[in-house]
Amino acid sequence: MAYRKTPAEIRRLQAAREHLVVCATQVVAEVGWSQASVTAVADAAGIAAGSVYQHFPSKAALAVEVFRRAAGHEVDVLGEVLRGPGSPVERLSRGVRVFARRALENRGLAYALLAAPAEPAVGAERLDFRRRYRALFAEVVDEGMAQGLLPAQNAGITAAALTGAIGEILVDPLGASDDHSTEALLTDLTATALRCAGAPPAEPGPTTPT
Repeated sequence: MAYRKTPAEIRRLQAAREHLVVCATQVVAEVGWSQASVTAVADAAGIAAGSVYQHFPSKAALAVEVFRRAAGHEVDVLGEVLRGPGSPVERLSRGVRVFARRALENRGLAYALLAAPAEPAVGAERLDFRRRYRALFAEVVDEGMAQGLLPAQNAGITAAALTGAIGEILVDPLGASDDHSTEALLTDLTATALRCAGAPPAEPGPTTPT
């Protein structure tokens, strides 16, 4: 008869795997993908390097899981804002500010998600998540056109421009340690996003959820 894990063993393995992903995420935020070795992650988790392979078949598989978890949370937060209360233009303005502020509050991880050199498996995930960001922006731009708040345009192209521009504008600030100009950056970035969509500048609104 094949051995079957008990519910207690399954829970223990799940907890250990979760702890490993959390520690790997912290390591990536501190040193980037290239230096987040299996040994570094294992040390952070307080386990032997070989134990990592009990949960993930390779470093790439662990990196992909880290990326999916972290990027997935950011997509969910942005989607909550862009589909929340307010007009499409207000939601677009608020969404850009929330996304950028969250990135600037966790610079190491945000840089890893947006731009840091990574192995091909992570690069493929990055492209997929950019498509998800574009879909969210296209949705709110379509709503703005339908309500007469935005001029006629190709929502998909505008969404791609927004996704690319926001990431590119944030790259250099994410690599800096000086955050004194954060509010000015958020204001300029939001204004740029609104101009890209053809909307007039809007007063910044509330900035969170978390």
